[in-house]
Amino acid sequence: MTLFGTDGIRGKAGSAPLVPETVARVGAALVKVMIANDPSHRLRFVIGRDTRESGTWIEDELARGLSAAGATVVSAGVVPTPAIAYLARTEGFDAGIVISASHNPYEDNGIKVFGGAGTKLTEQLESSVETLVADPSWSVPDLRLRADASTAALRATADRSARQAGAEELSKHYVAHLLEIMKSAGPLTGAQIVIDCANGATAPIAPALFTQLGFTVDAIGVTPNGRNINLDCGSTHLDGLSKGVVARKARLGVAFDGDGDRALFVDHTGRVVDGDAILLMSAIYLRDRGRLPGPAVVATVMSNIGLEIALRDRGIEMIRTAVGDKYVMEEMVKRGFALGGEQSGHVIFSDHLFTGDGLATALNVIRIMADTGRELSELAGQLITYPQVLVNVRVKAKTDLATVPAIATTMKKVEQGLAGNGRLLVRYSGTEPLLRIMLEGQDDQQIRGWADEIAGVVKEHLA
Repeated sequence: MTLFGTDGIRGKAGSAPLVPETVARVGAALVKVMIANDPSHRLRFVIGRDTRESGTWIEDELARGLSAAGATVVSAGVVPTPAIAYLARTEGFDAGIVISASHNPYEDNGIKVFGGAGTKLTEQLESSVETLVADPSWSVPDLRLRADASTAALRATADRSARQAGAEELSKHYVAHLLEIMKSAGPLTGAQIVIDCANGATAPIAPALFTQLGFTVDAIGVTPNGRNINLDCGSTHLDGLSKGVVARKARLGVAFDGDGDRALFVDHTGRVVDGDAILLMSAIYLRDRGRLPGPAVVATVMSNIGLEIALRDRGIEMIRTAVGDKYVMEEMVKRGFALGGEQSGHVIFSDHLFTGDGLATALNVIRIMADTGRELSELAGQLITYPQVLVNVRVKAKTDLATVPAIATTMKKVEQGLAGNGRLLVRYSGTEPLLRIMLEGQDDQQIRGWADEIAGVVKEHLA
C-alpha cells in the first residue's frame, strides 16, 4: 500500500486512504515505528489542522490510533503547518502532525508528519509506516465507550477538549517566534497592506500579527466555514488580491495558501511576485550581509532559468532538486545552506525553520523592503523571467525516453540549440499518464516550435 506522496498522505476525505480505520492505523503505526528502538519511551505528539470540515474527525481518528499505541496527544487547533514544525522542535514533542491538503479544495485532506527536529518525516520512516498499516495481523482497539451513541459522542467530545487544552498558548509561542524576524514595521509603520488568508489556517493569526507590527491591514479570506478554504482566494487565486491592492492604493499584498506554508505577493501596481523573485531578492539581501553560505540557493527543477542566470551573474550558485519542498529541505540540511524554495511560494529560511512558512516569508520580504528602502516592485524587478512553454502529451506507458532514439535525438538537438541560455525539462507526471515537456528560452516563438517538435515525436512513438 502506497500512502505517502511528495507531501504526506493526500486524498478525498472519506475515501481511501482517508477513512476512519486507516487514519487510526496510521496514528498507531507511527507510534509503533518511532518507539521500535525504545519501547519504554512514552511519545508526545502535537496535532494541528486547517479549516476543512473533515479536519476534526481526522484528528479524532489519528488521536485514537496514537493513544491506543501508548502516545500522549496534544492539539494546537487550527494553526499553519509551520507552527506544528516549530512546536514539535521547541515544546518537547517527539513529532508533530498536520491535517491539511494545502492549496487543494475543501473536499480533499491530508496528513503530514514532522519529526522532533521540525523536519518532515524521512522516506524510510514513511515506508515503515506504510508496511505496518498494510499488515492485517493487528488492529487498533477503540478506547471510546460504545455503550450507546450519546455516551460515545460525549466521550469523543471530552477527549477532544482534553487534547486542545493550552492550544491558544501553543499558537502564541509560534507567533512570538515569528516576531523574532521583525519586531515592528519600522519605516513602514502605517503602510497599508492587503492580506489574503485563503479562509485557511492563517486566518486566526495573520491579521492580528500584521496589525501588531504597525501596518494598516485589509484582510480578505478570513471567514472560514469548513468548505470555502482556497475557494477563489489565497495563493492560487490572486486576481482578487491584485485588484484589492490597486483599489486601496496599498503598498503590497500577500496571499497565503490554505495551510499557510507558502506565500505569494502582489506589488503596488497589482503585479504578481512569485517564489523565484522572492528567492532572488532574499539571496541578494542575505549575501550582502554575509548570511548566505556557499553562497548558494536551493530551488527545484521548476524555477525559471531567469533565476539561475540572475543568481549566476551575482556569483551565487543555484542547486536544483526534484519538485517538492521536502527535497529542497533535505538538500539545504545536507549542505548547510540558509535559503531555498519553490516558484509556488514555498520558501525556506533555515535560520527560522526547515520548512516553508508563508508568514515568515512575508515578514522576511517586508524586512528587506524596510532595510533597503526599496519598493517590492523594484526588488522583484531584479528578476528577468524567460518565456516558458509547457506541453503535456498523454502516453500509453512511461517509457525511458533514452531508449527511444528518435525522441532522444530530438531532445539533444533542442538542448544544443538552447546553448546555456535556456532549459529543457521533460518528465512524467507522478499521478497521470502524461509526459510534461517544459522549455524556457529567450525567444518565445522558437521554444514553442521546439516544444511542438518534441511533442510530435513523443506522440508518434508513445501516444
